[in-house]
Amino acid sequence: MASICTSSFIYAFMLVILNLLSNFALQATSSPRHLSSVASNSTKRRHRYVEPSCCRHISVNIGGARGFVSVQAAVDSVPENNTERVIIHISAGYYIEKVVVPASKPYITFQGDGRDTTVIEWHDRASDRGPNGQQLRTYRTASVSVFADYFSARNISFKNTAPAPLPGMEGWQAAAFRISGDKAYFLGCGFYGAQDTLCDDAGRHYFKHCYIEGSIDFIFGNGRSMYKECEIHSIATRFGSIAAQDRNWPEEKTGFAFLNCRVTGTGPVYVGRALGHYSRIVYSYTYFGDLVAHGGWDDWDHTAGTNKTVFFGVYKCWGPGAEAVKGGSWARELDYKSAHPFLAKSFVNGRHWIAPSDA
Repeated sequence: MASICTSSFIYAFMLVILNLLSNFALQATSSPRHLSSVASNSTKRRHRYVEPSCCRHISVNIGGARGFVSVQAAVDSVPENNTERVIIHISAGYYIEKVVVPASKPYITFQGDGRDTTVIEWHDRASDRGPNGQQLRTYRTASVSVFADYFSARNISFKNTAPAPLPGMEGWQAAAFRISGDKAYFLGCGFYGAQDTLCDDAGRHYFKHCYIEGSIDFIFGNGRSMYKECEIHSIATRFGSIAAQDRNWPEEKTGFAFLNCRVTGTGPVYVGRALGHYSRIVYSYTYFGDLVAHGGWDDWDHTAGTNKTVFFGVYKCWGPGAEAVKGGSWARELDYKSAHPFLAKSFVNGRHWIAPSDA
């Protein structure tokens, strides 16, 4: 009898222990607190800024005192399929050369000694002939072309020194810089040219404290880009235009967002043109000097009906030219809700590739 009671007691005790373990496991995997914690940690991992291993340093000095004497030679020295941040320090000077950063060389930084002292320049125009005897056309005129992802540039300028054309002149497009890679960052840089200065071609890009100068469509392409606290300077003589954005489908997430910028120089200029049927350009908290053309915006060819499909917006802009920007019959004066997507680095999904200190 005692043996039977002892066996029953042990059996009951084991059932209690198994039940407790089962309840504990259930709570650990399905409690709201646990699920919330998992979701929170997952969100943090997904949006956390991630920088590759750092760093390899390369020097470029036009006088040959140390390192390479040309920027292209420094780029060429970076291995294919690079996985670490490579900082190319470019000393003060004018580097008269055409530079290409290929898609196989991500994570390169051009670090200059200052926007006014470190300059890369070239002089190609769209009508010029390339090595194959064919005209270069606009996109291949860039003094510097970047096809790689995770490129960045700091305190350096890019120029195309071809003469400025008059409106209507053919073949005079001359880009200073082309960015076709994804997740590119620019701080304190200068872009100098006339027609088609900055080819913001494709990918997500973030420009901060930059200076961009030109006359006709001098920021153009189908990038998804934010321009924060930049000076946009027109050198137009008879007529000009600032941004020509090439979004062609309503599903595309591309567009240009100008935030806390200053628009200065000579005019009259359109602030935006519909290069694509669904072109998207938004100016927020931006100062406009007295250079804006009547109507503010242009629909490119006046026959395609793009004034019904584009998204041109203005939010809390100011200055003597601001009324002309707002006065366009097909530019929207946004409220906070509609402007909000264009006011933060989330417009370019920047949380996981732009350092918090850089935004």
